[in-house]
Amino acid sequence: MKMREKMYETILISREDRVGRVSLNRPDVHNAFNVTMIRELADAFAMVKEDASVRVVILTGVGESFCAGADLNWMREIIRYSFDQNLKESLEVAELMRTIYTLPKPTIARVNGTAIGGGNGLLSACDIVIASERAKFGLSEVKIGLVPAAISPYVVRRIGESAAREYFLSGERFDARQALEIGLANKVVPHEELDRKVDEVVKLLLSSGPEAIASCKELLHRVPGMSLEEAKPYTAEMIARLRVSAEGQEGMAAFLEKRKPRWVNEKNEKKPEEKKE
Repeated sequence: MKMREKMYETILISREDRVGRVSLNRPDVHNAFNVTMIRELADAFAMVKEDASVRVVILTGVGESFCAGADLNWMREIIRYSFDQNLKESLEVAELMRTIYTLPKPTIARVNGTAIGGGNGLLSACDIVIASERAKFGLSEVKIGLVPAAISPYVVRRIGESAAREYFLSGERFDARQALEIGLANKVVPHEELDRKVDEVVKLLLSSGPEAIASCKELLHRVPGMSLEEAKPYTAEMIARLRVSAEGQEGMAAFLEKRKPRWVNEKNEKKPEEKKE
């Protein structure tokens, strides 16, 4: 199934060569999300997952912000929701985060500006976070009597319990350098160098075997929850399976023959046919 350059209300999606790009596209409200954006993001990531021609996914924001958290107009609606209505939409947010986190392809959060509340969940669910030094961050839900609930599994995994306790409880805003220090960001660069750094990381990811990357992501997801006894057969079977796979055989042969493996130079010469929605 090929990824289509589909028309959405709140996001943009495109593909160039082997890289898919999903952009939050509500710059007038700093890319704050509502239920429409949540559902459109879920649809976009499901489509990216099924497109074998997409090897790397970039998540970013249009305009000056990455994502300012929940949209105020949406909040005006949900303040009147019943528990069951709130539960339904909260489960959609939780499922979106899980979809991004477990995507069997590497994901890069290109943090071009402010990331508040749920915006930190989106970037934390990605594999690699590259932030502009202009970016500002905050987990300020407690300031309005709420908590970063659905995003907490991903933010806590990324920054650890100590930093999560500080920023979840205080709601304090902080800059990109602090985000780097606590592990929320992997790299921080001058704003004008953001795209160059993202391109560098994309190139590195494309030089790795796609099946190996998918297995790495599965390993990272499952092994932390295993005992050493459970991990022993699981990890041994994984590496044995990869060694005899077509990709593993090609990768080892390329290394021994001092050449690049075939997947490095694979390109999608034909772009998918565009469909009008």
